[in-house]
Amino acid sequence: MIDFYIPLADWINDAFKVINQYLSPTLRSASRFIGDLIKGFEDVLLWPPAAVMIILFAVLIGWLANYRMGIFTLFGLILAYGIGIWAETMSTVALAITGTVTTLLIGIPLGILASQSTILERIIRPILDFMQTLPSFVYLIPAVMFFGMGKVAALVATMIFAMPPAVRLTILGIREVSKDIVEAAHAFGSNRWQTLRDVQLPLAMPTIMAGVNQCIMMALSMTVIASMIGAGGLGNVVLRSMQSLDIGMGTVGGLGIVILAIILDRLTENISKKMNKEKQ
Repeated sequence: MIDFYIPLADWINDAFKVINQYLSPTLRSASRFIGDLIKGFEDVLLWPPAAVMIILFAVLIGWLANYRMGIFTLFGLILAYGIGIWAETMSTVALAITGTVTTLLIGIPLGILASQSTILERIIRPILDFMQTLPSFVYLIPAVMFFGMGKVAALVATMIFAMPPAVRLTILGIREVSKDIVEAAHAFGSNRWQTLRDVQLPLAMPTIMAGVNQCIMMALSMTVIASMIGAGGLGNVVLRSMQSLDIGMGTVGGLGIVILAIILDRLTENISKKMNKEKQ
């Protein structure tokens, strides 16, 4: 039998060591800054009394979605407070929302650029395929290597894991806009970027919002996995329950995650439906 071995793992480790050596000072400074932002957001959510935040969230979501979701949010968050996971819930909200916003700030512009360039779209498509098929736990390794244990590494892993749907659905939404509408915009004197801004993006917004919804769900799931590297929040409750075989604690942590997932999913879904109605 032919003795054949490709030391791929060694090559990747050596490459990461070189990258880390040159980028480490910059990344550590960025890590402190991002960590302060996440901690500040978390402190803002925890600073008012829980009752104030619960009512505020219920009113806000009822206004953005509908009154039924407002009522669900009210009772869901009251339940989270009653079973003793309020601080963990707010910590998860802070990390999930920060991760989602950061991901969308990168993913949506990248999707817009790729929708305007077939070459760029062909380049990033296999990269997105690779990102979506790679096991989520693998993202934790380079995040910890570059940023150390803690919330910043969890945020970076969340960004990488949640970005593909935001990019893909942005591309899809813009390219689904009818060519007749685009040609009509050009006929009225709009240039390429005016057509994109005033015609394609507004019409593609419901599809982009579907990408936002998927991004939020993936970010929320990753914040749970990232509890292994010090993300904290509800994921830490679930992790402790696994370590101590405490079924009750695991149920409590899982229930908190379910409540957040339903609230965030229905919120983005209702916003998307409103956009669809306006589009029609």
